[in-house]
Amino acid sequence: MKKQDALKLLGQRVVKLRRERGMTQEQLAEAAGVSRNHIADIELGARNTGVRSFLLLAPALKCSPGELFADFSVGVLGCLR
Repeated sequence: MKKQDALKLLGQRVVKLRRERGMTQEQLAEAAGVSRNHIADIELGARNTGVRSFLLLAPALKCSPGELFADFSVGVLGCLR
């Protein structure tokens, strides 16, 4: 799996969790203390964001940081290039 594919997969996970909670990008951004553009970029896989952003997103989505990475297996992580 390439880095860009991993970012897109992670972005899809954020979209899924946000929608399950009935949140807009604006609501998630406000709850996490980041801009809506930041959320949009993460969801599109266009931003290689840092750990800090995910530590802000997890409580805003009422999930654990690990839930954000639930779609990643050890095999997938081992193939990042």
